[in-house]
Amino acid sequence: MNTSSKIAVLGMVALSFAFSGKVTAQTMKEKTVMVGGAPMYPSKNIIENAVNSKDHKTLVAAVKAAGLVETLQGAGPFTVLAPTDAAFAKLPKGTVETLVKPENKEMLTKILTYHVLAGKYSAKDIWAAVKAGNGKSMMKTVEGEGLTFWTKGKDLYVQDAKGNSAKVTIADVNQSNGVIHVIDTVLMP
Repeated sequence: MNTSSKIAVLGMVALSFAFSGKVTAQTMKEKTVMVGGAPMYPSKNIIENAVNSKDHKTLVAAVKAAGLVETLQGAGPFTVLAPTDAAFAKLPKGTVETLVKPENKEMLTKILTYHVLAGKYSAKDIWAAVKAGNGKSMMKTVEGEGLTFWTKGKDLYVQDAKGNSAKVTIADVNQSNGVIHVIDTVLMP
């Protein structure tokens, strides 16, 4: 095959990629993380990604019940500590069902915003803050109270105001308006 033929073939391959569709291009250039069996796209916002995770159905329902969908679709940036369905299942029986009732919207909003930090904090940022704080770092939530982060071995943990601890099980799930860190326990203000 001569040089002209090689260039023509390369050009056709390049054109086929260019016209193969947005999804293929998006998949090829975005570094996705799998959460709950679904790819999380950095070009999508927190809500657009979270609704696809099989592990976050309870969290998504709670965010809807609290009226926080629009907020978490906003520009942010936000750092969301996202409890899994299994984390919500650890709560006393009936807790979730009670919290999502309209008359408990204020308490639900308080709990959910306790899982959000204003700004985008990667796991590396949090590790650096823990190191600078001699093993612990307190960070203020959107709800207003603080969470304490610390590390153990290669794992990152967070402790709530009541002394409950959650482990970050999937870190750095980047979003267009922030980052999600999946946690294994619901935090309580």
